This record gives sequence, C-alpha cells and structure tokens, in this order.
Amino acid sequence: MYVTPLVWAITIAVTIAFFVYEFFAHVRKPHEPTIGESARWSVFYISLALIFGVGVGLVSGWDFGGEYFAGYLTEKALSVDNLFVFLIVMTGFAVPKAYQQKVLMIGIVIALIMRGAFIMAGAAIIENFSWAFYLFGALLLVLAYRQAFGGHGGNPADNWFVRFVRRILPVTDEYHEDRLTVKKGGKRFVTPMLLTIIAIGFIDLVFALDSIPAIYGLTEEAYLVFTANAFALMGLRQLYFLIGGLLERLVYLAQGLAVILGFIGVKLVFHALHVNELSFINGGEGVDWAPEIPIWFSLLFIAATITVATVASLVKTRGDREKSDRERFDGEPIPAAEPANDRAAAPGERAGEPARD
Repeated sequence: MYVTPLVWAITIAVTIAFFVYEFFAHVRKPHEPTIGESARWSVFYISLALIFGVGVGLVSGWDFGGEYFAGYLTEKALSVDNLFVFLIVMTGFAVPKAYQQKVLMIGIVIALIMRGAFIMAGAAIIENFSWAFYLFGALLLVLAYRQAFGGHGGNPADNWFVRFVRRILPVTDEYHEDRLTVKKGGKRFVTPMLLTIIAIGFIDLVFALDSIPAIYGLTEEAYLVFTANAFALMGLRQLYFLIGGLLERLVYLAQGLAVILGFIGVKLVFHALHVNELSFINGGEGVDWAPEIPIWFSLLFIAATITVATVASLVKTRGDREKSDRERFDGEPIPAAEPANDRAAAPGERAGEPARD
C-alpha cells in the first residue's frame, strides 16, 4: 500500500483540525455533556471511522480494508479499557464533572502524540529487523497474561510516578476551576488538575506499549496503524460520558482484551517464524509449517471476542444485581399486620369502622 507524502500531510492536518475543533467547540467552556450530545457525537465519529474503512477497501483493496477494520476494532476496545483507567484516575483525584472534559481532551491528545511516536519507531524497526515480530509477539503474550490476571495494578492516581511529581512540585489541596497552576502568597503552585493530567499522560505511555505492537500484529502499514488509532481516539471523550455507568459493568473486558492480545501475539509469532531470518532458528530460513492467519479470520475473531465479553459482562452484572436485590429483600423484616377489628358492626356501620359515640 503506497501512501504519498501529500496524503499523509492531509490526514495529519485533518486529524489535528478535528481535535482543535473539539477543544474550541466543546471543551473550552467547562460543562458536563448531556447524554444526547455524547450519543450524537459518538455516532458521528464511529460512522466516520466506518466510512473511512470502506474508502480504504474501495481504493486500496479489501485486504487493506480488512486490516484497517481489525486494527480499528482492537484499538477501540483498548481505548475503552483506557477510559476505565481514566475513570479511576479522575475519581481518585476527585475531578469535578464540569472539568473532566478538559482532562480527557488533553489526555487523548497526549495519547495520540505518544502513539504517533511509537508508530514511527515500530515501522522503522519492522522494516529493518524482521526479528522484531518475535519481540512484539512475546510482549503481547505477557500483556495478555497481565490483562487476564493482573487487573489495573492498584490505584493509578497514587502510583510511584505521581508520588514523585508531588515531591518535587508544590501542590494545592483544592481545585481552582480548570486552572493548571495558581499563585498564592507570591509563590506558584500546581493544582490537582495538572497532577491528574500528568497521571493520565503516564498511563497513556503504558497503554501505547499495549496498543502499537497489537495493531502491528494485524497490519504492517504505518498509515493504517495511524488512522486506526486516530479514529479510535476520536469521540473517546464523548464515549466516556455516554458509557460512564456501563464501564463499571464491563467486568469481563480485561479478559476479552487478554484473549485478543494473546491471539495477536500468537499470530505475530507465527508470522515471525514464516519470515524468519534468525540463523539459530531453522538455519535462518522460514518455517514452512507456520501458518499465516488471514485478516478475515482476525477480524471475525476480534469482533466475536468483544461481543462475547460485553454480553457476558452485562449478563453477570445483571444476575449479581438481581441476587443482591433478593438477598436484601429476604433480609428485611416483614411489617407487622394491623390488628383486626373483631367487633360486630352496629346497625348503620360498616364492618371494620370505629364505633360511633
């Protein structure tokens, strides 16, 4: 797939334009987005990503179109996991809802910049060192294990990096609207808002280590890697407010992502064996029995895994909620019945009425 420098320049310029528009149209004035606003923009960005994928398929062929869609689905799923950690961070720092948009927007831009740097580095490594597929495959298998059994590794709002920043920077105890620094008594302090952004930036770096090897396991085209990441991050802010309550119900999301990362890790190892150049493996020749997993199978596998993880999560949380409701109901004391009025009704009275004087 050949992409001209002009197409690259236009793509990057349009991506930047979208984020600039997002900032000035929605984020600059602090407010909590409504469900309707979040839903409309989420549908818009997802539709835009799907239209772009169809365009790739029509212009460059459906092999590349399939690679884009597989990469987009994977990056979107990883981005939702990213949102879950963002939610934990902003809860840990008690960020007011009106200012959460700004934190999210800055965090998403940092994520795009970091992923862009990793994309360029990954493309250069893969082009010059085919053994990198072994490295990426092994890394994804380790990350898959961590996703399945390691959780999110404690409170990300209180990790070693944030504690280090607190030690070297004077921090105020309270927020000053959405300002990052404030002057008090002639001394400049940073606010918890800046600490939150620093924490999210550090998390973005960690997530980039998951994201880029995963998508390079689905396509070696740097342009598709970049656009899939860009579209996955577009609309992430609105998605946060749209599915904020749903995030806590996706209890099997980590396991679903572990399956996807593990699958791509195995796929990368097979590909590394297929194009092997390491002299101590099969004499530096490709391993014939190593299969090349087709992109259509990867796409179906990733979509099915996301679907199963989501449905299983919702079924489990619904069952847990119903069980909790039953236990609470069974544990409540039965209200005492009111004593019945056994006196016979006098003429002109109805049964159960108090006696007339």
